Amino acid sequence: MTEFQHWLFRSRGHIATLSLNRPEESNSLILEMFQELGEITNRLRVDKDIWVVIVEGKGKHFSIGVDLSVIQSIIDYPEGPFRENLLAMQQCLDSFEALEKPTIAKVHGFCLGGGLILALCCDFRIASKRTVLGLPEVKRGVAVIAGTQRVTRVVGVAVAKEMILLCRNLNASMAKEYGLVHKVVPPEELDQAAMSLAKKFLKLPPRTVGGAKRIINDGASLTLRASQELEIDVQAELIDSPDFKEAISSYLEDRPPSFVGE
Repeated sequence: MTEFQHWLFRSRGHIATLSLNRPEESNSLILEMFQELGEITNRLRVDKDIWVVIVEGKGKHFSIGVDLSVIQSIIDYPEGPFRENLLAMQQCLDSFEALEKPTIAKVHGFCLGGGLILALCCDFRIASKRTVLGLPEVKRGVAVIAGTQRVTRVVGVAVAKEMILLCRNLNASMAKEYGLVHKVVPPEELDQAAMSLAKKFLKLPPRTVGGAKRIINDGASLTLRASQELEIDVQAELIDSPDFKEAISSYLEDRPPSFVGE
């Protein structure tokens, strides 16, 4: 297990688990946590032995969002340092979202504010049926500052306005209806559900999964022609990879593939 001050990081069998580790503060997010997330993302990016990542929160809640101390610092900082710190925080989330490995948020308890934005940076979200999701920033006099479009592109403009402008919390079933979460399970089944999903990626070629993720994420903001050019570029990167050759060979030979992550 790799040691960080505010996160627990462990990996086993190509699956990494990244745990928010401030349970006594309900995993409220402080600036150092974003900085450490940036470091962790860099490690994940270069570690070929890790194929999929699960993100969870220790204790009773996934995360109640940005800590009040950070909000206070927004008031105290001059505009220049404020902009620099906020940009650095946003870039840590951007980098994690762009990680070319599948990511799964395993959410329970409160998943609020920046905690919800972190979950939305993940490709999949599985929630305990007791989870409460929401964006209470406006009540604190703060507009959403960590990527409002992450909400809007999932639930649409109308629901995003309802959640953000009215600070409306959603239960897990309503969140699933709006597309904020992919699956809702009883609390006692949450660990198993997240691990079951993660293990599905162990049967797939990791680099191809990562390339497909990049095509989906980056292609969403491109024209059709540009997105198709991106598809060509990504496949060209994979054309000589051992796993690509293994995928084709195993299909032609009618046998299970054996991927190595290359």
